[in-house]
Amino acid sequence: MIAPTSLGALSTIHELLTQLITDLPARDVNRRWRADLPSMGWLLGRSVYLELYWLRERLQGDDDLSKRVRAIFASPLPPTPEQDAALPPKDHLLNWALEVQDQHLTLLANPGSLPDHPWLKDGWLVDYMLQVHGRIYEQMLSVRHARAVSQNGSYRVQTPLQPRPPSPDSTEISQGHYRIGAREGVVFDNEQPMQMVEMRNFRINNHPVDNAAWLAFLEDGGYQDDAFWDEKGRTWKDNRQIPHPWHWRQDADGHWYALGLNGPMELIPDMPVSGICWYEARAFASWASARVEGFKGALLPHEYHWEAAARIGGLHNAGRVWEWCANPLHPYKNYEAPVDPEMRTREFDNRHMALRGGCIHTQPSLRRISIRNAGLPDAGYLFSGLRLILPPALEEEALYIEQWQKFLN
Repeated sequence: MIAPTSLGALSTIHELLTQLITDLPARDVNRRWRADLPSMGWLLGRSVYLELYWLRERLQGDDDLSKRVRAIFASPLPPTPEQDAALPPKDHLLNWALEVQDQHLTLLANPGSLPDHPWLKDGWLVDYMLQVHGRIYEQMLSVRHARAVSQNGSYRVQTPLQPRPPSPDSTEISQGHYRIGAREGVVFDNEQPMQMVEMRNFRINNHPVDNAAWLAFLEDGGYQDDAFWDEKGRTWKDNRQIPHPWHWRQDADGHWYALGLNGPMELIPDMPVSGICWYEARAFASWASARVEGFKGALLPHEYHWEAAARIGGLHNAGRVWEWCANPLHPYKNYEAPVDPEMRTREFDNRHMALRGGCIHTQPSLRRISIRNAGLPDAGYLFSGLRLILPPALEEEALYIEQWQKFLN
């Protein structure tokens, strides 16, 4: 039996997904606003395809509808030009999506309409689809954000953002064994199997880096001083001529504001900085370590640092922005890939860097400590920011670096 609350949540996420393109001009639905992002039309189509694939093809053995659109929606990101060219226009896409979504809700709400299958026990598949749709919803918001940034728009800042060094307030995490990953439940493959990881002690900032601290980095030459950037970061910054976060702009008086989902907006000093890529986050950590009192030895955390701190309540304001970690996303020890290829993590490629915590757009079904996200190092469009870790208060920095190298290896 599938819980009515799960069916209600599925109906809600269906509505959220379709609403994101309902108000768009038809010409914008299938447009790529960044080369590294798919269109909103493709993302909505993929959400529908996945339901067809799991509910009809895998559970009922009926691949008629999923097979028709597989070539468009089954491949990994980003879509090819051929797939983009095959996308249906806005009205056809919306009508198809709404029809399939309604059919699936009816199917799931009537016991006996689907064959017995382990995926349906306690409504597992519905809860899993909720989370997959939640991920796609955030991706679609990223595309809408890229669209909003492309439109620019003039703005006059009312309350100018002032630079302020990051706060060194931190929580010390004691040496010991900490749980990493999900024990059970409806989770993604990359959250299991649960691990017990031995950690040396470290400190982690209580709060993510905020807008005022980012402006301090920017005005102190953070984007100009190559000493703060590794080789790949310098190449990215110089080739693309990056002088500030991708969605920050200055008004006629030189005051900074942001281009948000709904247009120009004030930058609130103590709000976590968002829209930062991994290269920028690493450069900020290097700058803080070199230039800010109390931050000597500052680094991005390994995601094990992040999760250990989160489990003992050492993180404030978590879940406002995805927080970059130092390590690539990797399978946990004794990881077993799901049999179904559409349920496998595709970012285990040593290129995608780990993100933790969720953001203000993350759906309730995805809000748990073990959730893992990933992005390429130059992806600043993931509603992403950062939080720093520091050496233990009474331990030599060299010992801390030794511990860090163990995590990297």
